[in-house]
Amino acid sequence: MGFRMPDFGYLKYEIKGWWERLAIRDWLSRSPKLVLSVSVLLVVGVMVFLVWLTLPKEVVEVENYEKDWFYDLNHRSVFVGRRGQIPPIEAPSGPLANGEPAGVRAYVFTYSNDPNTTDTFIGFLETTDPNVDKSSIGPMDLRVSGAEIFSKGRLIRRVKDKEWAEANSEEGRAILKETFRKNEAGKIPNYLPPK
Repeated sequence: MGFRMPDFGYLKYEIKGWWERLAIRDWLSRSPKLVLSVSVLLVVGVMVFLVWLTLPKEVVEVENYEKDWFYDLNHRSVFVGRRGQIPPIEAPSGPLANGEPAGVRAYVFTYSNDPNTTDTFIGFLETTDPNVDKSSIGPMDLRVSGAEIFSKGRLIRRVKDKEWAEANSEEGRAILKETFRKNEAGKIPNYLPPK
């Protein structure tokens, strides 16, 4: 005695009868223009929906700045210089005691959304490793994230520090983490470009 499939003939008859009782087939055959119109509207609607899905949600404008912040190690003050210079550069106060340029890159931040704010702070300073040839250091690649941005021949430190650290070192990561910590309101600081 083997397994026998149940007979679904009755169910098939009921579905067929239900479909015929609705008389949709007759109605559709009498209104071909309406069917065509609805079909075109559905196709256009699906196409619009697919295009809407592929559009970017928000267009982010990237502003190119012509100037950078620099810090004069002699006068302990910020000054504005031409963008793209690799530190150390000449500072308004002249060279350091050892003859090296006194200008290093400064990263100025604010927690405010107002670009005219006075609520700013220097997150960290950047210079070039003296053991690395400056000509081998290119512009910063912003596609790289975190401390890796500074990892090739660049050193960072806080304003109050005396020693420089590689950004990818434990000390460097601590400096970056401290710079980008949230304030009491839970906001992350934004870079404030010079005008």
